[in-house]
Amino acid sequence: MDQLTFLGTGDSMGVPRMYCECAVCADARTSGHNRRYRSSVMLNTPEGELLIDCGPDWVTQMEMLGKRSLGRALITHPHHDHIAGMPEWFDACRWTKSRGTVFAPDSVFATIRRQYPWLEKRLTYVPNDDGMDFGGWRIRPWEVCHGKNGTSFAYRFEKNGYRWAYCSDAFQLTEQQKKPLHGLNMLVLGTNFYKEDAAIESRSVYDMTEAFDLLLETKPGLVYFTHMSHGVDIGAGYVLPANALLARHGLAVTLGL
Repeated sequence: MDQLTFLGTGDSMGVPRMYCECAVCADARTSGHNRRYRSSVMLNTPEGELLIDCGPDWVTQMEMLGKRSLGRALITHPHHDHIAGMPEWFDACRWTKSRGTVFAPDSVFATIRRQYPWLEKRLTYVPNDDGMDFGGWRIRPWEVCHGKNGTSFAYRFEKNGYRWAYCSDAFQLTEQQKKPLHGLNMLVLGTNFYKEDAAIESRSVYDMTEAFDLLLETKPGLVYFTHMSHGVDIGAGYVLPANALLARHGLAVTLGL
């Protein structure tokens, strides 16, 4: 059976924040319960592994898995916390004389090429605007609102009647953007806070209380919240829907009916 492993569940800065002495950051430094690397997951299939997002904690995440190489990655959008590990992946490929394969929409590659113009010497870019197939999964990207940060891409996966989606960076989705979230067995959704008090125009990701309304509308079978900031305490006992859980790094979820 295929499996999804959470390698990171943190927001763009991760937890702990270097400068911060809040209770959540203090706990992250001691017990480690609230330590959160930048959001990323690994899809394991009979065909091999597919990493989703390659952020600045990539080396640590690969070490956690005991891995010394990576073959393929799927990128959601070209923000630092989702692509900053790619130069280190390039370096690993250079020293091992191998190549990696990166899947993303063309607009994502356009930004990556501007930021890291040398990566294609060792990483092959494969546009997936029209969808792609991997490990028996039909994978389809769609563009979603990322609030003040512009747009991101979410991905819907379908295989043998099982449907799940990865939507790490989204906010105030339109009705059209919500459509691929309907009919899911599982949803991985980014939520920076339980309840965020910042002005709407300054925000880029749902909070959990806003996500509850989205879940009532789209009705996924199971939900994992990810992309959480130091405003989230994993042990706080938040009131959540019965089908919703806070993800932790190392958590492995079986995919399939």
